[in-house]
Parts: sequence; C-alpha cells; structure tokens
Amino acid sequence: MSLWDGRFDGAPDEEMLAFSESLGTDLQMWAEDLQGSEAHATMLAEVGLLSAEERDAIIGGLRAIGEELRSGAWTPTAADEDIHMAVEGRLAERIGAVAGKLHTARSRNDQVATDVRLWLRARLRVLDARLAELIGALLDRVEADGRTLIPGYTHLQRGQPAWLGHHLLAYAWAFARDRERVAGALARVNLSPLGGAAMAGTPFPIDRARTAELLGFDGVVENAMDAVAARDHQLEAVAACAIAASHLSRLAEELVLWCSAEFGFVRLGEAWSTGSSIMPQKRNPDAAELVRGKTGRVYGALVSLLTQVKGLPMAYNRDLQEDKVALFDAVGQTTACVSVMTGCVGSLAVIGGPDLRGDGSLATELADALAGRGVPFREAHKAVGRLVRLTEERGATLASLTAVDLQAEHPAFEEADLARLDPEAAAERRTSRGGTAWSEVERQVGLLRETL
Repeated sequence: MSLWDGRFDGAPDEEMLAFSESLGTDLQMWAEDLQGSEAHATMLAEVGLLSAEERDAIIGGLRAIGEELRSGAWTPTAADEDIHMAVEGRLAERIGAVAGKLHTARSRNDQVATDVRLWLRARLRVLDARLAELIGALLDRVEADGRTLIPGYTHLQRGQPAWLGHHLLAYAWAFARDRERVAGALARVNLSPLGGAAMAGTPFPIDRARTAELLGFDGVVENAMDAVAARDHQLEAVAACAIAASHLSRLAEELVLWCSAEFGFVRLGEAWSTGSSIMPQKRNPDAAELVRGKTGRVYGALVSLLTQVKGLPMAYNRDLQEDKVALFDAVGQTTACVSVMTGCVGSLAVIGGPDLRGDGSLATELADALAGRGVPFREAHKAVGRLVRLTEERGATLASLTAVDLQAEHPAFEEADLARLDPEAAAERRTSRGGTAWSEVERQVGLLRETL
C-alpha cells in the first residue's frame, strides 16, 4: 500500500523502497505507535469525528495488532516502509475501510514525533533508575570499603592521601548531576506534538489537550510547525547521555588502572572479567574496557544528530528519518553501560592502596604546618620543595627527615611537625566542606542517599 497512490501513476523503484524504508528501526516503537493511535481515536470520537462504533472497531483492531506483534503472529515486512504504514495497512486488513478514518486530523509527521517522545520518555525514566542504582552501588562500596587509604592523584601523579570513599564519592556526585540532566531533558520531552498534523495544524475540531492527557504528557508543543520539526529534545537527551558516558568512561579507566599489577588497589569480580585464549594468568577488566569503548558510539550519535538538523528548513524533512538510529543507539548503549558499571562496582574486592608513610604526597602537610604559624604559603611551599629535593638526593622518603633537616630549611619548623607525616591523619585533617575527612565522607553519603 502506498499513501500517495492518488498522486503517482507508478510505484517507487525497488531500490528506492529499500533505501527509504525504516521499519527495522521503527519496530522498536510499535507499542508507542499503537498507544498514540488509540489516544487519537478516542479523542476523535469525543469531538464527533468518529462514531462510538468506529472508535471501538479501530481500538479493538489496534489492540489485536498489538497482540500479534507481541506474540510474533504478524511481522511487518520491508515493503511496509515504516511502522506507521505497517499498522495502518494491517488495521485495514482486520476492520476494513473504517481504518482509513484513523488518520483524520493527523499526519505521519506528528505521529512519528509523538511515538518518539513516548519511546524516549519511557527510556529516560529507565536510564534515571539505572543511574540511581549505580549511585547506590557506589555508596554501598563507600560504606563497606571507603575507609581504605589510597593516593589522590593530579596529572596521574600522587598528590595527597585520600580515603577511597572520598574518591568514589566524586563519581557519585557526577552521576547525581547526570540524573538532573536526564530530568531536565525529560521535562522537555514530555510534551505532545500530536495534532500538529503535517506542520499547519488542522481545520477539524480536535482536542490536543485531551490526547496529551490520554498519553500522560505534561502539555502540548504549542506551535504546529515546531511540533513536527523540533529535535532539540532529542539532542538534549543524547547530550545528557554523552556527558554520562564521559563519567562512565573515566570511572572505567580508573578501574582498569586500579586492577593492574602496577596499582593493585582492587580486583574486579569474575562475572565482569574475561580471560585470555593464550595467557592462562590473565584476568582482563573487559566490562570496564567496553564501557570506555562504547562512549565513542554515544559521542558519535550526538554528532550525528547535530549534523542532521544543521541547516534544515522548517518543517519536516526526510533527513529526520535518520534521527532514530542515533537516538535509540545512544540511549540504549548508555543505559546498558550504566547497568554494567553498577555490576562492576558491586563486584569489586578492595585490596588497598600502597603504604604512604613518608610518601611525597605528604609534603603539603609540612607546608600547611608553616602556613598555620603565619608563614606565607609561597614561602612555606618553597622551603618544603627544598626538603623534597633533599630526600630525593638521599634516595630516601620524607620519613627520613629529622627536626634538624626541617629547621635548616625554615626556622619556623618544629620537631612536632614530623608527626604530620602520617597519611591517615593527613586525610582526617581535611575537614573543610567536601574534604577527605571521614566525617565529610559520611555527610556526603547522607546527602546522596536522600536523592535516592
């Protein structure tokens, strides 16, 4: 069946049909297509454009088609072009000519826009739930193993001692912001374009607010042209996915590093690891590596969508058929990566960090001791820098320093300052809001628990 048989004498070329069909992608939203059509039919009957009998026949047919699709009793073919034409054709086979009345006051343009928003709304809610689970897994790990001391890094060089819990909380907060971005995107997704028709609205007395209500939307897209042409809600959703993917990739990279023999901070559970076909000893963090790798797909989807809408005139253009490929993949891959990362975090066995007693990461403790006595921090920093160089020349650590060494570099040093070279005490001294002190770790856990 072609929707434009009245205008054209012949059928499209077979190559054109194959090139233009989108059924393989559209089938992912068959349930949303039926949902939108049922709401449209209900509204048409309420405003007098369908009789009760016609409405019942259409809705009954749509529900029967849903059962066929769910069970596999009927599967559309590529000849149907897309899910909308497939359903309309099947509906006509089941209930006859009355099926043609379903498309009154509707275009495929607002139909597909509605389907995509319904699909995206449901998936963003799932993504939000998965992010909440990941945050919960991180908080569980903080409470179970967070009081394990590891080096905090900048430039991938040891900076200052930190509790593992402090480190993991940095990711938990990042994922909490991802949830906020998803919520913001969801607010703009959850508006109904149905009734925009092709792009100019319709002369029929439809009730757009009613279909929005039936479909659970918060309101309508006010302008009919914007209703069918807008894709910024998709861009925003995929941008939120891309940012979340960047956080997932950073965490994945750290897990890969921490699982290595060179770091040895943690061990990833066997359920989220693989072996080698040739090296019997291998325990590869493949789950984390795949999360890191799939980030590129999500980024690519965002670039694809941005490029598709660049320079498009209003309103609908066939280019927009391609948006769903990128959208579906980005949301699907991001959601899967979040779930996998939750499994990885939950499976971790924490081994512990290196012995930081006398480590160079404690140098700031000595500078802080001087600054606390009124010495300008830059002056203190310089004095401690000379002490660090002294230990390097000796081939020793800060633990080798004596009170004589300290006072030779600055007279404000006291012998008691040597006691500051305790890594756990160093972490506990940082009691400023958001610092490494365990009291701050516990406070942040409490704040994040409230968001869940």
